[in-house]
Amino acid sequence: METPSARAPAAQPLEDEAHRGGSHGLARYVLAALLVRSADSGATVGVVLLALAVRGHPGGGAAAGGLLAAALSAPHLFGPWLARRLDRAHEGLRLLAGAFVLYAVALAGTAVAVGRAPLAVALCTTAVAGSCGPLLTGGLSSRLAALAGGGEHAQRRAQGWDSTTYGLGGTLGPAAVAGTAALADPRAALLALCGAATTAALLTATLPSARSDGPRPKPATAANPGATPTVRQGVGILVRHGPLRRVTVLTLMSALELGALPVIAMTHGPQLAHRPSAGAVLTTVMGLGNLAGSLLVTAVPLRGDAEVWALRLFAVLAAVTALTACAPGYATALAGFALVGVANSFSFTATLAARSAYAPPAARAQVFVTSAGLKVAVASVGTAAAGAASGLGGRLILLAAAACTAAAVCAALADRLRAARRAADAHGV
Repeated sequence: METPSARAPAAQPLEDEAHRGGSHGLARYVLAALLVRSADSGATVGVVLLALAVRGHPGGGAAAGGLLAAALSAPHLFGPWLARRLDRAHEGLRLLAGAFVLYAVALAGTAVAVGRAPLAVALCTTAVAGSCGPLLTGGLSSRLAALAGGGEHAQRRAQGWDSTTYGLGGTLGPAAVAGTAALADPRAALLALCGAATTAALLTATLPSARSDGPRPKPATAANPGATPTVRQGVGILVRHGPLRRVTVLTLMSALELGALPVIAMTHGPQLAHRPSAGAVLTTVMGLGNLAGSLLVTAVPLRGDAEVWALRLFAVLAAVTALTACAPGYATALAGFALVGVANSFSFTATLAARSAYAPPAARAQVFVTSAGLKVAVASVGTAAAGAASGLGGRLILLAAAACTAAAVCAALADRLRAARRAADAHGV
């Protein structure tokens, strides 16, 4: 049963667990997040380009590139265990900085190993880098609330900036790798990403502490429910806590669409414009829309209940995607993909706000990292499904993607109404 008293502990303010960093701390956070997320998004492109460049050598070729890319993404599923360590850390920012350095060192090992050592060696170093991935995304986002200030306006604006680092990093990282690979070689591009991650680590280490000094939290028990939950308990929070459960459903089911969209663009664009490059242009326009939306939601932050905003904005995302599927020509499809990017940035910012508002302080990192890791896994399923169904045509796959997101909204609305009825019955209304 969901009651106001049951929801209050998860939504309580963070003033008692943070030293406010002010605008300077937030600026350093944004720069660190942009650098490390650019490294994270560019690494997949970098390892594939490097494998293709050393075709015929150890660890080279297209198949090896696919394995290396998988080794970067698969370890995200281990995120909950890393997140629990972050929740229990005496100084979480130092743990994050250390993870960024480990990511840089491991990725540098991959850059050196591919083409010069057996593929197994490169896969091992790449997997180590991939295991740090959840901390580069959700782990870092879980520290933001303590830097942003206590008011809703400041929190929502900071979440808009965080969303911007995801969108901009997702564009800059691959672009930087492609540019550096063209000017020098893919190995140099990967090493440049290592430098970005190391710089992010240094910036993160200078951020204001998110926790005061003191003993590390103990595992949660019946007698000490406010302590750090176990991984199983942390996942249970996402399932049992109504708003978090509904936002997680929205996040995961819409991830099917978001994972499929780049593949859909590469299929749908050439069908409409009759030229191979049209798909890449659709993907680029969607990325620009994502960035524009992130900047807009930073300038004009969302106000009010984060869960309600998430429901509304994911409904908008589903509607815009369906309308884009009906676009009669390439020009209208360009506008549609741009609007999909804007809608995605808004809905993603709403999920950040909801996690921040409803996550218990002792499980904040687990909520953020588990959601982010599952999102990566589900998006990979969406990518694979879109590739397998590419023969059906872009319009039909776009409609299927919109249906997945619409189904998530319907499921979340039904859950919310059911919870409201249970609460009304419990109070005899």
